[in-house]
Amino acid sequence: MANAKLAIIYYSSTGTNYQMAQWAEDEAKKTGAEVKLVRIPELAPMEAIEQNPAWKEHYLATKDKVPEAKVDDLDWADAFLFSVPTRFGAVPAQAKQFIDQAGGLWAQGKLVNKVVSAMTSAQNPHGGQEATLLSLYTSMFHWGAVIAAPGYSDNSIFSAGGNPYGTSVTVDGEGNMKDDIEEAVRHQVNRTVEVAQKIVNG
Repeated sequence: MANAKLAIIYYSSTGTNYQMAQWAEDEAKKTGAEVKLVRIPELAPMEAIEQNPAWKEHYLATKDKVPEAKVDDLDWADAFLFSVPTRFGAVPAQAKQFIDQAGGLWAQGKLVNKVVSAMTSAQNPHGGQEATLLSLYTSMFHWGAVIAAPGYSDNSIFSAGGNPYGTSVTVDGEGNMKDDIEEAVRHQVNRTVEVAQKIVNG
């Protein structure tokens, strides 16, 4: 049996989604999957980043540490796990631009049957977390991808707030996660890889 190839693709301004992606990477490697952790390129000007000390600190700490996501990563992977914050109930502009760059692969049918799951964060429990995941999945439907949302397939999902569309977390003004989501992240990765393995191996 071939091992699935998983691309963990994240955008993080102050570090929350990077932490979620790191938990995902750690768990994915335990499954035997071939794993890439990549960050969606930053579009904001440095002048904007510098106005938020936490954003600047995270940007400088990771810009040379984590490889930038490329469209080729979508071609390489059998499965994608996205982790992005919410912006007004949708994905950030950085993530939208990355997704929009996949038009060539889409036109060639190379995104069909890729397995996709997604995670998100917001400052408020009802700050657009579910809407963001649904917004991202809408693009995936256009790709012909297979959505591997966690549903209520494990008790860890309830402990993390009960979001069936994907793990989501509330973060306070100091950047602290207000929910215990690590086990939900790990379960979501296992589910994503499990579905991908079934598709890869027929």
